[in-house]
Amino acid sequence: MWLKPEEVLLKNALKLWVTQKSSCYFVLQRRRGHGEGGGRLTGRLVGALDAVLDSSARVAPFRILLQVPGSQVYSPIACGELLTGSDIYWAIATGATLEEINQHWDWLEQNLLHTLSVFDNKDDIASFVKGKVKALIAEETSSRLAEQEEEPEKFREALVKFEARFNFPEAEKLVTYYSCCCWKGRVPRQGWLYLSINHLCFYSFFLGKELKLVIPWVDILKLERTSNVFLTDTIRITTQNKERDFSMFLNLDEVFKMMEQLADVTLRRLLDNEVFDLDPDLQEPSQITKRDLEARAQNEFFRAFFRLPRKERLHAVVDCSLWTPFSRCHTAGRMFTSDSYICFASREDGCCNVVLPLREVVSIEKMEDTSLLPNPIIVSIRSKMAFQFIELKDRENLVEGLLVRLKQVHANHPVHYDSSPSDNDMTSSVFYSTSMCSDKFGDLEMVSSQNGEEREKEKSPLPHPEPLTVFQQSGGQSPDSRLSREQIKISLWNDHFVEYGRTVCMFRTEKIRKLVAMGIPESLRGRLWLLFSDAVTDLASHPGYYGNLVEQSLGRCCLVTDEIERDLHRSLPEHPAFQNETGIAALRRVLTAYAHRNPKIGYCQSMNILTSVLLLYAKEEEAFWLLVAVCERMLPDYFNHRVIGAQVDQSVFEELIKEHLPELAEHMNDLSALASISLSWFLTLFLSIMPLESAVNVVDCFFYDGIKAIFQLGLAVLEANAEELCSSKDDGQALMILSRFLDHIKNEDSPGPPIGSHHAFFSDDQEPYPVTDIADLIRDSYEKFGNQSVEQIEHLRCKHRIRVLQGHEDTTKQNVLRVVIPEVSILPEDLDELYDLFKRAHMMSCYWEHPRPMPLRHDPSRPYAEQYRIDARQFAHLFQLVSPWTCGVHTEILAERTFRLLDDNMDQLMEFKAFVSCLDIMYNGEMNEKIKLLYRLHIPPALTENDRDSQSPLKNPLLSTSRPLVLGDTIDYQKQLKQMIKDLAKEKDKTEKELPKMSQREFIQFCKTLYSMFHEDPEENELYQAIATVTTLLLQIGEVGQRSSSSGSCSQECSEELQASAPAPSPEQDSVFVETGKPPQDPRAFPEAGEGDWTVSLEHILASLLTEQSLVNFFEKPLNIKSKLENAKLNQYSLKALEMSHPPQPELKLNNL
Repeated sequence: MWLKPEEVLLKNALKLWVTQKSSCYFVLQRRRGHGEGGGRLTGRLVGALDAVLDSSARVAPFRILLQVPGSQVYSPIACGELLTGSDIYWAIATGATLEEINQHWDWLEQNLLHTLSVFDNKDDIASFVKGKVKALIAEETSSRLAEQEEEPEKFREALVKFEARFNFPEAEKLVTYYSCCCWKGRVPRQGWLYLSINHLCFYSFFLGKELKLVIPWVDILKLERTSNVFLTDTIRITTQNKERDFSMFLNLDEVFKMMEQLADVTLRRLLDNEVFDLDPDLQEPSQITKRDLEARAQNEFFRAFFRLPRKERLHAVVDCSLWTPFSRCHTAGRMFTSDSYICFASREDGCCNVVLPLREVVSIEKMEDTSLLPNPIIVSIRSKMAFQFIELKDRENLVEGLLVRLKQVHANHPVHYDSSPSDNDMTSSVFYSTSMCSDKFGDLEMVSSQNGEEREKEKSPLPHPEPLTVFQQSGGQSPDSRLSREQIKISLWNDHFVEYGRTVCMFRTEKIRKLVAMGIPESLRGRLWLLFSDAVTDLASHPGYYGNLVEQSLGRCCLVTDEIERDLHRSLPEHPAFQNETGIAALRRVLTAYAHRNPKIGYCQSMNILTSVLLLYAKEEEAFWLLVAVCERMLPDYFNHRVIGAQVDQSVFEELIKEHLPELAEHMNDLSALASISLSWFLTLFLSIMPLESAVNVVDCFFYDGIKAIFQLGLAVLEANAEELCSSKDDGQALMILSRFLDHIKNEDSPGPPIGSHHAFFSDDQEPYPVTDIADLIRDSYEKFGNQSVEQIEHLRCKHRIRVLQGHEDTTKQNVLRVVIPEVSILPEDLDELYDLFKRAHMMSCYWEHPRPMPLRHDPSRPYAEQYRIDARQFAHLFQLVSPWTCGVHTEILAERTFRLLDDNMDQLMEFKAFVSCLDIMYNGEMNEKIKLLYRLHIPPALTENDRDSQSPLKNPLLSTSRPLVLGDTIDYQKQLKQMIKDLAKEKDKTEKELPKMSQREFIQFCKTLYSMFHEDPEENELYQAIATVTTLLLQIGEVGQRSSSSGSCSQECSEELQASAPAPSPEQDSVFVETGKPPQDPRAFPEAGEGDWTVSLEHILASLLTEQSLVNFFEKPLNIKSKLENAKLNQYSLKALEMSHPPQPELKLNNL
């Protein structure tokens, strides 16, 4: 098996290899201890070492080395191990058997050995061999994937083991699995890692010990590659309580990328669904496959690299070469084809990129295949340019697919050609081919209270180059000097357009990056922004769209429009263009139209500043589409309720500071303070904290290079002030240093006068502060920090998004606990664990119950206490796990009643605070509070007509009992009972609403719950006798009240003497629960207590219970919640899995049996 060439260095290694064959360029070696007939000590040691290692970690016994004559560098081509000494080697392939390695050797002799002699340069020989081996790897990988698709038996076997070992519901889809080691301290446990849609699981059975790990993706705080004492490369999973290291993967890169994708998709789906929209292939989690995730990763990179709309779906990526006329050769790279684009990126980063919207494409044709031009195609565009691609594999299918999509694009967005502009007009024809939309604002009727003349002024947008006329004075230099510089820049751009193209389809090279870094000429800035961001394609594809939005949105009043109105006059107030109603009206229209287009974002502070600058250099409709490009694809997730995207980039910026400015990072212990200062740099692209004429140069770089330009400029600013920052004493001083520096950044090439920054704090300095030229600062940023690739930035974003989302989760948790802790007696550490159980109950329903109703989804925009809520089924599971009132089979019924009682607003959802308040009474309440809660659980609304347990023969009217009851001295008892009731009445809160009395049927359910609670209690028999006594007493009290109510007097009943009765019966024999077998005479389950009905009050029940010491002891004994919490953490998953595997059956009514 060929391996990717990798340079490695190992000093003082043991001589573990023996040469078997050699030629002038290649050496085949065998590892000691393999295939030796003798028994040398070294061979035995090496063989023993290899034998004890897991199969995925063993070293291949054979390898082939590349030796270039006259060079001291050897390259192992067929193995992953290193040679002895201190030379550098390339690991390229492995051979498990002599037969396999001989196949590699024969291929090298037949295909490469004779070819290498034609090279004169030794480095060329090494490069050629490595290139060929990489090509072999690509072919081997594709064939291996095909085999896996055709033979899924191994995956099925792994799926069966996964289901048996972890007992998840069927909805938990296994994505992939790997053999690896999990480190437990210093001991590696060899086993299998299973990656499913919601969990990371590990199973090991080693030396008779079984190890199971289940880590939900939403619990992961950090996912990173690291190293430990024993291994150089491991994957570390960090959760709230533990760190787990996994290593010895056959392909660690693949495993880590798959983990990243699963963690990112799952966390964003469950924790960030405010703005996150899954790809169509990932909408249904139970259908996600490994291939889908790999495709998503490729899609994300493609869209980020070329900064394309999120809706774009990648169809194919093929290696090819593109004819580049400026270099007069073919440039090797890759072609990317999607729904609406053909893109090209050279292998050498920044050498040449091309973006071809299919809207601009006229034809796609296959040319004759020749030895010089293998498999060529020609893509012709509207501006009379053609792009020649060669060396395209599977050309037929590629072209066929492109032609289908080309036809579809042209059908959806017809192209109207116009040849009226002349080719010499710089401000029109250069960009005309993709700017066919006419201005719609002259036709719009503005909704306002202004007169007709003012309305006419509103109708016309800010013209494109005319804002330059607002600069009435020049700066420090003469106008001629500044204008001459401007003319020089325009001349340079003209020359560039001639050679590289002048539309969105231009060749984008390092040369154009240098021109952008110098600053785009004022007259070309808006148009080039449209091209670099590809907003020009949106503009051309949606004629009339903006005008319709303006008509629909103007005149509407809502919270968003109020916020926009409040910020209109704060947008570049120092600029003349926004000191009159014309500029303000255009800004209002653009912001309101965008809020109407994208209500998920609506309006966010800093959008007004950005839009103001866009309007200075672009027409109104163009400014709108530029704003769309920035908010929806160039700065994803920046402008929303939680600005997640900006926070992620701040976290990435912190890591870049540690990497590039370690001394500054070491001095500033808390980089988050520095990142908070830099937040406005990212949100406003430096527009709010730098003089405008300088900040627009930053925006130039941003539209060409994306967020990378802001990262590198931020690093350049910090490096320029590193010495002062290291000597600063606090965050306030650091803020002053950076603000003063940024306020004194000037643009010497600007043709207009300097305009101060939006926050110029230090304009009144007594001492002159050194001025920094923006062109110098940008050039330094590219030279020193410009090596960050799009792929690296996207990887860092993925890594830090986990941290940011989990930070928000922790903030939510702390805020909820801060509100709850003062109101309950449960310890804070126990509340912490209860919150985790509550959240996990919500998450498990998201994992396996589909589709999820919208009200049950996690909503980050809601108040902290309402972000996680559970329904009745989830509450029943938690109640069974953590409630001290376990009643056997009756527990579920009690949980249902508890949920109905706590669901005040009847939305079928419960918040954490209500859940904990109820538990607090059960565990820490006084006896009267517990009895009151039980009482409320057995009257409406907790007890309903449809209550499962109410559908029993006990709904029948109870037979009256005439058995007298003697409790010691009758007179003493009556006095004691009256005194208790009187005391309770005094202590009762006057403002509290009096609880209704309990009917006879409700009382029976109350007694049944008490009997169930006493089951398996150590004092079970005493409690049964006591509750039987109290029940009989309360039945008599109810009858006394019933008779007194019907006769108008209770004197006769009060004077009756109570006589001795038989001992209290057992629960099964208690006369209270005697079933008559007759159908219920009253169809109403819970009739209103009217005159003459049997009733008891809470005071009666509490006073009667107080007469039995065993009952008092039961309700006042201290309860420990910790053991319940530990048990709940262990069994929460298994209880949910049991429920999912045995769905509830339709309920049967007892009276129908």
